[in-house]
Amino acid sequence: MYIDVFNGDADGICALVQLRLANPVQSTLITGIKREIQLLKQVNVQANDIVTVLDISLAKNKLDLQRILIQGAQVLYIDHHQAGEIPLNKNLTAHINTDANICTSLLVNKYLNGAYAAWAVTAAFGDNMDASAMQAAKNLNLNSSQLEQLKNLGIYINYNGYGASVEDLYFAPDKLYTELVRYESPFDFMQDNTQVFNQLQTGYAEDMLAAAQTNAEYVTEKVAVYILPDAAWSRRISGVYSNNLSNEYPHRAHAILTHNMQGGYLISVRAPANNKTGADELCGSFSTGGGRKGAAGINHLPKENLSNFIQRFETQYTI
Repeated sequence: MYIDVFNGDADGICALVQLRLANPVQSTLITGIKREIQLLKQVNVQANDIVTVLDISLAKNKLDLQRILIQGAQVLYIDHHQAGEIPLNKNLTAHINTDANICTSLLVNKYLNGAYAAWAVTAAFGDNMDASAMQAAKNLNLNSSQLEQLKNLGIYINYNGYGASVEDLYFAPDKLYTELVRYESPFDFMQDNTQVFNQLQTGYAEDMLAAAQTNAEYVTEKVAVYILPDAAWSRRISGVYSNNLSNEYPHRAHAILTHNMQGGYLISVRAPANNKTGADELCGSFSTGGGRKGAAGINHLPKENLSNFIQRFETQYTI
């Protein structure tokens, strides 16, 4: 049996699209909202099952990975988040690179020798890695309009992954993946599947317009903190709004807070675009936090800890 485990954002989805275009198989899909990263807890295997894991932190899934390996499954693990010590096991093939300018889809692109590079470019744009996306696109001979189309699609797919639950999203990540994997090229998807594409495009535009009307809760030359209203659109837009602010103010770190079901805050953190470091360290110092150097998050911050977070956030990017 094949089991595909993947993050519900643009990077995780486009990584699996590439792999399954290259090697089409019937598989069990395990995914969720972007913040649902301990996905290996949901994986039950038998000996010789083949498990593919994409774009989720090995450090956050180590115990379940070890369980799966002990049970005799073969695991291909490709990721760019914190890994910690990688288990030594003959059944594990790991391609992990935590460089701030690499994403999982770009690692898959290398693994497949560029077979479906346009999907990797889409994912890199969605992960706000524009320079890396442009580099990966060099051999595709795309014009500026085509690059802009891939960038927008990547942003829309990434936007769809954010929310407190799948109900906040326009498309459940597994359903969106099944729509995308039908197309060898993202351009074919955009041209043919206008219903899905238009829903993502319209939803993104409306939510970004609402977010742009929110003032910063706390702002200095080095950091800015925004608290969005308690609404589904806020939860959907939190990640891509962080990316937009980072691009607009590349010398500043940003934190976008949305209200969660536990009565606290869910936080998206972006390191300064010109110094993509420290986000994983900051968020990882909180019990429900994690991520990568340039972009990370905290799933639950009690409201009474807000001032403590802001102080630590400012310290991280001021000293």
